Amino acid sequence: MDVLIHLFVGLHIIGIASLLGGFLTQMKQMGQGTARFSPAMLHGALTMLITGVALVGLNQADDNAVNNVKIGIKMAVLIVILALVYVKRDEEKIDKGVFGAVGLLTTANIFIAVLWT
Repeated sequence: MDVLIHLFVGLHIIGIASLLGGFLTQMKQMGQGTARFSPAMLHGALTMLITGVALVGLNQADDNAVNNVKIGIKMAVLIVILALVYVKRDEEKIDKGVFGAVGLLTTANIFIAVLWT
């Protein structure tokens, strides 16, 4: 079971990297007002959602303690990110505030995961 949990943690990190990497590579475009959500950002958010739910289930099945409040907050933040990216995915230009909010929420989600013990 540990190997499976570690596999999903790795996939979860790949999803985070895809979402945050898509944001970071367009910081210059955000400043110019021409940033847009790439498919990698949408796929990264979806990967995070699917692997996160799987990780909760696998950890509960393995009788590991799961902080449901933390998971609930992380999921709520991720759903907001996913909604913003999904709704605006086909737009040529994304408002700086919306694009910046996705980057801020992604970073907040990472810090919640790492610092909340």
